[in-house]
Amino acid sequence: MSTLTVPNQVPSVSEDCEQLRKAFADLLKALDKELSNDFERVVLLWTLDPAERDAFLANEATKRWTSSNQVLMEIACTRSSNQLLQARQAYHACYKKSLEEDVAHHTTGDFRKLLLPLVTSYRYEGDEVNMTLAKSEAKILHEKISKKAYTDEDLIRILATRSKAQINATLNHYKNEFGNDINKDLKTDPKDEYLALLRATVKCLIRPERYFEKVLRLAINRQGTDEGALTRVVTTRAEIDMKVIKEEYQKRNSVPLDRAIVKDTTGEYEKILLALIGHGDA
Repeated sequence: MSTLTVPNQVPSVSEDCEQLRKAFADLLKALDKELSNDFERVVLLWTLDPAERDAFLANEATKRWTSSNQVLMEIACTRSSNQLLQARQAYHACYKKSLEEDVAHHTTGDFRKLLLPLVTSYRYEGDEVNMTLAKSEAKILHEKISKKAYTDEDLIRILATRSKAQINATLNHYKNEFGNDINKDLKTDPKDEYLALLRATVKCLIRPERYFEKVLRLAINRQGTDEGALTRVVTTRAEIDMKVIKEEYQKRNSVPLDRAIVKDTTGEYEKILLALIGHGDA
C-alpha cells in the first residue's frame, strides 16, 4: 500500500498553486511530443481548469482579434458572474496583466465599446425581475434601435449590466409591445459585423444553447471543418449544457450531433469529441 508523506515545511496555497502550474506546463510539453494538432488542442483545453481555460481562450482571442471573432463576447455572456470573475483572476495570474487591459488594447471602435463592459460585468444572478424596469428599458432599446443608435450608452448598459432574468423579461416585453424579436430588428444589415456581435450577445444572454448550436453548425458545415470552434464549444460546454445543445442541434439540423462529428472528423480527434459530448448517452 502506498503512503503519503507530508513535507516538513508545508507550502503556502500560492506556492502550491505555482508548483502545480509548473508541473502542468511540464506535462503539456511532454504531451506536445505525443499529440498533434486538433487532438492535442482538445487534450490541452479539456485538462485545464475552467477558469484557466477561459483565460487561455480569451488571451488567444485578444491576440488574434478580428471584427468577426466572438469568443470574448461568448465567454463574457455565457459564464456566470463568478465564473467570469475567476477567468479574469486566472488571466491576471497567467499573463501578468488584466483581461480588460488586453481587450481595450486589441479591440477598436464600436467593438471596444461593447466588449469592454461585457468582460468587466458582474451581473446579479437571482431570478427576481422588475417588470416596471423591463417595460421602460424595452422602450429605450426600441427607441435606440429605431434610430440605428446601436452603440448608444444606454443600449450597451442594459445588455452589459442587467441580470439575465431581467434582460429576458425586457426582451419579452420588447417583442410583445413592438411586434418583433429584438434580433430581427438588429438584422437591418446582415453583413454588419458589429450588429452580428450584438445579435450574438443577445442570444448568448437569453438562449445560449441556440448560440452554441449555430457555432457548431457553421463549424461543421463550412467547407473544411472549423476545428477551432468545434473544439472550443465541446470542451467548454461538455460539463455544462451539452445535452441541451445536442437537442437543439438535432432539432435545427435533423441530424444528431455525434453523427455530424463522425462525418467530419477522424481518428483520435473524433473519438475524444464523441466521448466529451456523451456519445451513446440516453
